[in-house]
Amino acid sequence: MRHLLTILLLLLAVGVQAQRQQISYVEETKNWYYVYDESGKKMGGLSRSSIGELKGWSSDFLVAKYYSYYRIYDAKGKVLKAMNVSDVGDIVGVSGNTITSRRGSWILTWNKDGKKIGARSAN
Repeated sequence: MRHLLTILLLLLAVGVQAQRQQISYVEETKNWYYVYDESGKKMGGLSRSSIGELKGWSSDFLVAKYYSYYRIYDAKGKVLKAMNVSDVGDIVGVSGNTITSRRGSWILTWNKDGKKIGARSAN
């Protein structure tokens, strides 16, 4: 019985990990952004006209500017959060699970859920 429970837990863990695809590379073409996983398999494509200008990406999410909003997308292209450009400033980098922006004389750090987690003077 204990052995069966161990096997079921292992299968559940593998299934959860399989659902959480990680981004390894984003290919930019004239009209599309193609997202690839760590094995080189294309996970999908996002139209430039529907998501706007890609500002950066990490293994878990993408950030794009669409008119006056930054949108955070998961690996499959689902919008996780939209943030007003006037609140965020200019995106200067995306790394790990954070987004870094500059607004005036401040450097701001955001998590992938769009929550501000840090601020410091840019000087």
